[in-house]
Amino acid sequence: YYQGELYTKMYGQPKTQLPPVKKMLAMGIPVGMGTDAPRISTYNPWMALHWLLTGQTIGGMQFWPKDQVLDKFTALGLYTSGSAWCSGEHDVKGKLLKGMYADMVILSDDYFSASPEKLKQITSLMTVVNGKIVYAAGPYAAQCPPIDAAIPTWSPINYFGGFQKQTH
Repeated sequence: YYQGELYTKMYGQPKTQLPPVKKMLAMGIPVGMGTDAPRISTYNPWMALHWLLTGQTIGGMQFWPKDQVLDKFTALGLYTSGSAWCSGEHDVKGKLLKGMYADMVILSDDYFSASPEKLKQITSLMTVVNGKIVYAAGPYAAQCPPIDAAIPTWSPINYFGGFQKQTH
């Protein structure tokens, strides 16, 4: 997503079909998604979801063939139930069901109706992990205890910010 143009220049267009996520799913191979941060990318999951839905790099290059992009339901499922399966926690995470961890978010926009470009701008207004509010902004800001400082002190988040916005 972030270095697609350079990758294509170095390895050629046929290699841009990697990773073949849609093909892997069709073959029944379990797939989970997450961010690659802080190595080369961002903590922002909406950027990666944009890539899964469009196949485009951050620069707008069509990296994946259009027939390899995913629908919104499938892409989101890779972040939720797919990742829970990959971490061996599918019996407690990945779905909003009775008896499972209460991990969820209230988003700034409706994921399922947002355009691919609008997806990149979605933010969390509230994040709940294991039934506890761990982040809140906007109309929910007063619901969250203050956020601890990023650790370690040398973390780039302390100097350049992160996907979270410390507003308390």
